[in-house]
Amino acid sequence: MSLRYIAFDLDGTLVDSVPDLTQALQMMLADLDRPTVSVAEVTGWIGNGADIMIRRALSRAHAHDPDLDPSLVAQARERFNFHYENNGHEKTVLYPGVVDTLNQLHQQGYQLGVVTNKPYAFVPAILADLGLAELFTDVIGGDSLSTSKPDPEGLHLLRDKHGLTNAQMLMVGDSKNDILAAHNAGLASVGLTYGYNYGEPISDSRPTYILDNFSELVSVVANHPV
Repeated sequence: MSLRYIAFDLDGTLVDSVPDLTQALQMMLADLDRPTVSVAEVTGWIGNGADIMIRRALSRAHAHDPDLDPSLVAQARERFNFHYENNGHEKTVLYPGVVDTLNQLHQQGYQLGVVTNKPYAFVPAILADLGLAELFTDVIGGDSLSTSKPDPEGLHLLRDKHGLTNAQMLMVGDSKNDILAAHNAGLASVGLTYGYNYGEPISDSRPTYILDNFSELVSVVANHPV
C-alpha cells in the first residue's frame, strides 16, 4: 500500500512559463489590435487552461467578459497557438531543485506523471526541451480528456490505468486547481508556495503538505504514511 505514483502540475510547479505565455499573448493581442498585457497580469490568469487565459487577456480581467464574440475568441486562440508554438519556449525555465528531485524520485522507483491544464500539444516539446520527457510515464493535458482540473478525471484515469489505490498516489501542484483535483480524487496533495495561484495562499486550499522549495519533496515522499 506504499506510495507508488506522483502526479505533477506543470506551469508554476515544475516550470516558470510566464515570460513565454506573456510574450505569446502580447503578440496575439497586437495581431488583433487589442491593448497589451503585462507579466504581472498574466501571472494571475494562469491555471485554468489556454481558452480561459485568452478570454482573460481579451477582457483584461480575471473575471473575463462572458459576452466576448466567439469568432474573436477563436481567432485569438489561433494566433496565440501560432505564437506560443513558434516562439520556442526559450524563456521557460525550471524551478530550482526540479531536475535533481525528479531524477532522485525516478531512481527510487516512483512512477511520475504530468497532469496539467495546458493544452497537450505544447507539453511534450517543453518537457523534451528541458530534459524531463523520459522521466514521466504519463502526460495528460487540459484537452486530453473531457474535463480538466479541478475535476479528478485525469487522476482517476492514472489510478485505474496503473492499478493503484488512492493511498498509493500523490498530487503535487502550485494552484488551488491542483489541490482541489486531489481532494476530489481522494488523494493526498503537496501545495507549493511559489507558483501561480491567483494571488491566494496555497494553504487556503488545505493541501496535505505545504512546501516552499521543490527539493523538500524528497523528504515528504520518504516520510509519507504507508
